[in-house]
Amino acid sequence: MEIRAFGEKEIQKFRAETKGTSERIHFNNAGASMPPDIVVETVIEYLREEAMFGGYETEYANRERLENVYDLIARLIHAGKDEVAITENASMAWGLAFNGIDFKKGDVVITSEMEYVTNLLGFLNAKKEHGIEIRVIPNDEKGNISLTTLEEAITDNTKLIAITHIASTSGTVVPVMEIGKIARKRNILYLVDACQTVGQIPINVQEIGCDILSVNGRKFLRAPRGTGFLYVRKEVQDKLKIFFLDGFTAKLINENEFKIRNDARRFEVYEKNRALALGLGKAIEYALEIGVGRIWQRVQFLANHLRKQLEAIPGITVHDKGDQLCGIVTFSVAGIESPQVKLELAAKKINVSVGAAESTLIYMNRNHLGSVARASVHYYNTEEEIKSLCEALESLAKRSTFPFIPYSFK
Repeated sequence: MEIRAFGEKEIQKFRAETKGTSERIHFNNAGASMPPDIVVETVIEYLREEAMFGGYETEYANRERLENVYDLIARLIHAGKDEVAITENASMAWGLAFNGIDFKKGDVVITSEMEYVTNLLGFLNAKKEHGIEIRVIPNDEKGNISLTTLEEAITDNTKLIAITHIASTSGTVVPVMEIGKIARKRNILYLVDACQTVGQIPINVQEIGCDILSVNGRKFLRAPRGTGFLYVRKEVQDKLKIFFLDGFTAKLINENEFKIRNDARRFEVYEKNRALALGLGKAIEYALEIGVGRIWQRVQFLANHLRKQLEAIPGITVHDKGDQLCGIVTFSVAGIESPQVKLELAAKKINVSVGAAESTLIYMNRNHLGSVARASVHYYNTEEEIKSLCEALESLAKRSTFPFIPYSFK
């Protein structure tokens, strides 16, 4: 089915509904997107209700809206409502699941070179505490993970395949569906970190075939900071250990017995920020109304356009590789460190970020990168904003030691 592209009026409507777009050019959506005004208003209005009527009373009055957030999450990723839990962020979601796995000495975790620092720390800690082995599947010269190498690495000791869908310092999209087919065929637990994915790419956990999915709200989903969620397939929930119990997670049967609840909310606790939960729900609702397929089409168009413009500027190197690329565009300016690039652009009211080596240490080391500048586009960005960014970078590139040839932006 053909996906309808956004018209100019729609884009201007999205921008009008996002106050921050009138103040700055925001290309740090992989860090934290600018939330729609309605998301901000939802959070503030709930907090005002709490101040006027009381926290417990406000929660009760909004109980149906709060419950609907789980329905929205389930709809977004094509999961069951009883398979999702609300968390503070993707790292918490990932950690709750990963650390709940019953690792034994000699168990093997297969991963890729694109893993985020939090995940690598989790692997290393499990190696220290439980004696697991970590096997990293490298990318090939084109920037793609080798599915053949991954499958050949599987042995009887393989306990988990843990994959980051999109790394924080590269535009590469890892083929999680194809990896999922391997995991299902070999009956291996499969964990996907989708913190940079949800909100820019349509996600269907049934098609991916993952057992666990961790998600952040603040990035491409455009939800408030301090939000995220965890998906755990129903059949897997009882296989993961629970680290903390309260009256929400479990129910006392008598003075000597308790029973853990029969859904993914066992990974939550009672006390959480209800205002932020409603903000998360509103952001999901906003994305679903627009259509994540349409968002993905727009993000790809803008990112491809940005890469082409950057590649034409002498002194700038684009680092993204792979068969499929996303809205994250990484680059460097010859002779200028990435943190300085960020500061120079910020002075012109253009937001970008820096991808530090530590963020994806294996990938950065193998590509001999100390840091990269990161510009991440979203559907509310425009070609005019890309032109402004490239003109600013063209000016910066003049400081390099390379011969400079003026470039005409299209």
